[in-house]
Amino acid sequence: MTDIKTYKLDAAFTSLDKFDGFNDPGAFIEVAIWHNGEGFDVNLNCHGEQRFHLSWGQFKAMKKLIKELDK
Repeated sequence: MTDIKTYKLDAAFTSLDKFDGFNDPGAFIEVAIWHNGEGFDVNLNCHGEQRFHLSWGQFKAMKKLIKELDK
């Protein structure tokens, strides 16, 4: 028999209206922390639905690359 556990996700949600003028009406982004705390899921709903998953190490690498490009 499988041991099933239930839990609530820690997540944050916001409309993209105030961040970006190129969005569809009702566009949003939601970020949910993994239950094990090792990363997060991103659900971006704008011009279709996009989902991706990053560990904290992958996120740090992406931030570093974006910072380099934003100079």
